[in-house]
Parts: sequence; C-alpha cells; structure tokens
Amino acid sequence: MTRRQLPLPFDPTPRYEGQAFLDDESNAEALAWLERAADWPQGRLALWGEAGAGKSHLLHRWASRRGGELRAGPGLRFVPPTVPLAIDDADAAPEAALLHSLNAAAEAGLPVLLAARTPPARWNVALPDLASRLRAITAIAIRPPGEALLRALFTRLLADRQLAVPEPVRDWLLLRLPRTADSMREAAARLDRAALAAGRRVSRPLAAAVLAELTPEADHEDLAHAPSGLSPAPAPLL
Repeated sequence: MTRRQLPLPFDPTPRYEGQAFLDDESNAEALAWLERAADWPQGRLALWGEAGAGKSHLLHRWASRRGGELRAGPGLRFVPPTVPLAIDDADAAPEAALLHSLNAAAEAGLPVLLAARTPPARWNVALPDLASRLRAITAIAIRPPGEALLRALFTRLLADRQLAVPEPVRDWLLLRLPRTADSMREAAARLDRAALAAGRRVSRPLAAAVLAELTPEADHEDLAHAPSGLSPAPAPLL
C-alpha cells in the first residue's frame, strides 16, 4: 500500500542574528538611528512600518547588542526596567503599563525603543499623559522594500523551509507577487504546504495555483502555461 506524506504545518523560527538581517535603502535610516541611541530625544525612538518590514528583527538585534530586554506590547505589564527596553507592537500595549514603563525608563536614564505599524503620534490613546509622551517620540519609518531586498528575502524564506524552487519559477513568481515582505512570507508558506500536499517539487502549475490563492483579484488566465523564463507581461500586482 502506498503511503502519502501528510502535510504538516512548519513555520521556521525567525532568525534574528545580526548576519541574517537584510540591509536596504528602505531601512537605512532606521539602522543609522539605532547606532546612536545617545542622540535620541528624551532617550526614546519608535520604528514604524508595514507588517513584515523587519521591525521585530531590528528590536531583537538592538536589544541583544545593548544588553537590553525585549517585551511584547500585547499583555505588557509594568516591571521597572533595569536595562535598555524594547517594546514590540507597542501600539497594542495597555496604556497604563506603557506609560509607567516610559516614565520608569526615563527616571533610570535608560533608552526605550518602540515598534508599531504607525507613528506613536497617531495612536488612539485615552491617557493624556501618555498621549503627550507619544507625540514627543521621534518616529522613523521603514519604507516599502526595494526589488533587490524582496528578491533576497524570498530566496532566504524558501531556503529556511528547505524548499527547492527552480530559479525560472521563482523569478516568475517574483514578477507577480504583491511588493511587500509580508506577501513574500505568505507565498513561501503556501508553496511549502502545497508542495507537501502534492508530494512533489514546486512546478509552474503549482506556483500558479498558489499565486491565484494569494491574488484572486488578478487576471491569472493561462498563468500555468506561460513559456518558461520570465514573462514580459506580468499580471496586476494588487
């Protein structure tokens, strides 16, 4: 009796070592600011940008290099910090805990690094004292990634999953995927699941099926049968 391999969910643990981070023009300003915490106004800095832009990675790297502590915003509880403090998803933190954390860090002379999808000045908060502190925080945007970064990221995501994708198929997908890091991560995950379910390597038809799931609003007619190599007429990206 032939046994078929069952697809098991596999999400590689994010790699936050310094050498794994991909430098790009989109994050150059953020990297420069992280190197000079002594210049942060009031010892605070916020990084903001779309999901998957690398904010969490930068917080891990900064906290590791500074001997700091990384805390998650959702469920944040106030514990007086004794080392530099990084708070991820800070816009989801309970307001009182965030306010006390900022105040305690300032009293101790410790820098605080925040990350969120929008600048702190735009967060909808009820506590006036917290709102005033957030408005004063310098906010640095991580811009949408460039093409070179997207290509390098997609290649690394596939390698992290030990997923073999022929270069022509990978390039074909890169022309058509939405231009965000989050889309590259989702595409790699779906390709992995589809390849496991099919019990074979990633082919053009399989890649086309995954693309159709990710971008159902695009025109994917005859995608699976396009000639090998790069297509001169990619489907709409968004």
